Amino acid sequence: MRDEGLGAWPVRRARMSPGRTAFVHDGQSISYAEFAERTASVAAYLAGRGVSAGDRVAYLGPNHPSFAEAMFATHSLGAIFVPLNFRLTAPELAYVLADSGAKLLLHAPEYAEVAAGLDVDAVSSFHDTPTAIDTEVRPGDIALILYTSGTTGRPKGAMLSHANLIWNTYNLLVGVDVASDEVTLVTAPLFHVAALGQTLLPTFIKGGCSVLTGSWDVEACYDLIERHRVTMMFGVPTMFASLAASPRWASADLSSVRTLMCGGASVPLALVRTYQERGLVFCQGYGLTETAPGATFLEAGESLRKAGSAGVAVFFGDAAVDAPPGEPGEVLLKGPNVSPGYWNNPEATAAAWTEDGWFRSGDIATVDAEGHFHVVDRLKDMFVSGGENVYPAEVEAAIFEHPAVAEVAVIGVPDPKWGEVGKAFVVCHAGHEPAGRELREFLLGRIAKYKIPVTVEVVDALPRTGSGKIRKAELRRSAERAQEQ
Repeated sequence: MRDEGLGAWPVRRARMSPGRTAFVHDGQSISYAEFAERTASVAAYLAGRGVSAGDRVAYLGPNHPSFAEAMFATHSLGAIFVPLNFRLTAPELAYVLADSGAKLLLHAPEYAEVAAGLDVDAVSSFHDTPTAIDTEVRPGDIALILYTSGTTGRPKGAMLSHANLIWNTYNLLVGVDVASDEVTLVTAPLFHVAALGQTLLPTFIKGGCSVLTGSWDVEACYDLIERHRVTMMFGVPTMFASLAASPRWASADLSSVRTLMCGGASVPLALVRTYQERGLVFCQGYGLTETAPGATFLEAGESLRKAGSAGVAVFFGDAAVDAPPGEPGEVLLKGPNVSPGYWNNPEATAAAWTEDGWFRSGDIATVDAEGHFHVVDRLKDMFVSGGENVYPAEVEAAIFEHPAVAEVAVIGVPDPKWGEVGKAFVVCHAGHEPAGRELREFLLGRIAKYKIPVTVEVVDALPRTGSGKIRKAELRRSAERAQEQ
């Protein structure tokens, strides 16, 4: 077998554990042997449609075994997989398809109408009679193009090689004791690298079972954990916050859960403590699409003593901050898991990488005396009030400690006296709605006065990206419209 990439994984895993369950979805189970055969049939179909090494194959649909079949099949041909965010509008999808130069769009049946309106060859049924595929795939070949959320303009296509994804898998296996009997709940969307790189691929290589869900639902999550005896799960902070806010939190049977991993945004310490007090191992990490995604990780053994930290650099990787010890600075990253650049965008690549090969993350962090990273905020989210830097994530963490607060987002808004001041958008638990004055008084003594938001707006929900991150650009536009009135 000349395939040194991800495309060989289904055959290799089926060779070792053919009868084990690879995936569960909607009550249906697929063994590793069945999955390898189905992946081979998709590869045969793609080859019959003329897909070959270097071609881009896009996929549009929710979490489903077909996603994994399409991805591994594409990789077995040496082609590049382009998973699409199914929450994007038709014009946004059209841009990504055009920018990537996708040769073929594979899509779930429910997206047939959307796919029909796009200028690309699109199909929803993509299986054929399995045939032998013998394509030479090297670790340095590009495996994925993942488009960033585009919060500051057009999305960029981050390229990830087979080596990037394989080294990230190794890093995860070093940081987490993933076992062959792992039952991993994959509820975060697979079109984002966190669900793929931190849960599906590590579980797959160990021969564990991935339980796939098409969307995030708190009640369904509790049901699946209890029904399938889930052992591991990744989520963004909002997902874990909603689980803890559920009436089922205190009584649900979570005894099977061995590891919870959280990332994708700053994690309030109060949320970490909530899970630790429930007796659960809650591991925080930090990463980006461009790092496949793990850049730092806090292992289980340190999760209590260093709660709130994003851990240290992953085993096969390096991380640094461009500031004196203890001072906030931009996080710089290097390693075999780091992307070689942006697809068809040499200008963005040159801007994001230093001359000596460090990736500029755009995130701000401090590093303590033990080398643990504490991510402060996104560089672009920081604002200056009266000459002082204010990091919204720090303010959000303080507000989150108020018992009435379910979710919160803080932005900087123009102010004639201070230049900028904070504005908080707060989602409250049912039956609780503290006044802005009450929240500001709650913050006195917890954070400096200049960090306390001047205005507080209670909202029903916060706007989010497909990965669950808050769309702060949308909140800024909302605040601008309010000031104009």
